[in-house]
Order: sequence, then structure tokens, then C-alpha cells
Amino acid sequence: MNSNEFDKDDHVISDTESDSTVQKESTVNNLDRALLTENKHSGSSPMSDSKVSHTEVNTADVSKLDTPQLEHTTEGGGYTTVPPYGQEETLAEHHRFAGLYAGFWMRFWAYLLDLIVIGSINRMILNPVFRALDVSLVEDGIISPMGLTTAVVFYLYFVLMTKFYGQTLGKMVFGLRVVELDGSRLSWGTVLFREWIGRFISATVMVLYVVVAFTKKKQGLHDLFADTAVIYEPR
Repeated sequence: MNSNEFDKDDHVISDTESDSTVQKESTVNNLDRALLTENKHSGSSPMSDSKVSHTEVNTADVSKLDTPQLEHTTEGGGYTTVPPYGQEETLAEHHRFAGLYAGFWMRFWAYLLDLIVIGSINRMILNPVFRALDVSLVEDGIISPMGLTTAVVFYLYFVLMTKFYGQTLGKMVFGLRVVELDGSRLSWGTVLFREWIGRFISATVMVLYVVVAFTKKKQGLHDLFADTAVIYEPR
């Protein structure tokens, strides 16, 4: 076989390969045209389908973001929460008790009811005991027997009720509860700091109770000291 025959064979092979390539490109182009035509008739495109599915996922995520979960624990009446979906690091911006903070007037009426309860305890229990012991019932300052005893009753009432129930009788009536801002159970340290030291300062200067009306989380001075808040009790 001479060289001319080899050249002819090479031409035949190259022509065949080029025809095959052209056919493949033509087939791909035809498929693309068919796909575009179908998408025009259906009014959608692969890109739009992907955008729709992506939008649906984002919508689902947003609905989870907007729903912080508040869970009441069975041990000790504390509160724990599942951080909002996707916002584990931004609890300060989306606080677990957002929308539940009790305002000034609701807390005022609860406190007024507590004062009535404490006054009733003093008159029904302390006064008869003091008369039986022949002790003067005159409150001549806080250093008098009656003054010291009523002060002890006042602070014990708030400390014990808040520690064991998270609320006083007045708060129970109005559906309020004292909570730690981090959602943990109220500790003795927190309760003593709030209901003894903080309340003593607030009770000494009554105008300080008005602070509740002007703070973002409706906190009184004693709440700010103890890092607590008063919320509407979840139903």
C-alpha cells in the first residue's frame, strides 16, 4: 500500500470525526431550543424554579426565627428556652421574654394588693401577740419592737413568696411572675438581692418605683440590681 492510500484513509477518518462533532453540536442546540420553548409555554425557567425553592426555604427559616420558644421547667418553676432558630448568638436582640414584660400600672396594683395582705397579717397575727405580751403597738421608728417586727414580716413575705413561688399573692392575682433574664431558676442570692436590698432602696425612696415605666424591659431599680424582670405568666 502506497502513501497516497494512507492519506486517503486519514481524510476519511477526519471527515467522519468532524461530521460526528457537528451532529453532536446540532443535537445539543436542538435540545436547548426545545427546552427554551417548553419553558416559554410553561412560564417558568430552571433558574426561576431554583429561586422559588430557595425562597420557600428562606420563608420557612424566617418563620422559625420569629418564634422564640419559652418552656416552663418542672423543677423549681424556672424557665428555660430553646434559642430562636439561627439566632443562638443574638439572644440580646431577640430576648426570650420579649412582649411579656409587665408595665408600671399592673405591677403597681399587684404591689398595692401585697401591702393589703401584709397589713392584714400584722393586724390579725402580730397585734394580738403584742397585746398578749403587753408590748406597745406604737411604731416609734424602725427601732421600736412593732417597727422591727413589721419590717421583718414585710421583707420575709416578699423573699419567701418570690423564692418558692416566683410571685407574691398580688402577682398571682394579676398573672405576673418574677424571672431571671437568663431564664434560670431564681436563686437565693438573686431573691435576697432583689427583695431585700433592692426593695429597701426602692421603698425608702418611693419615686424610684417609677423607673419601671421608663426602662425597656419594664424593670424597677431592684430588678436592675438583680438582673430580673416581671413578666405576664405564660398561659
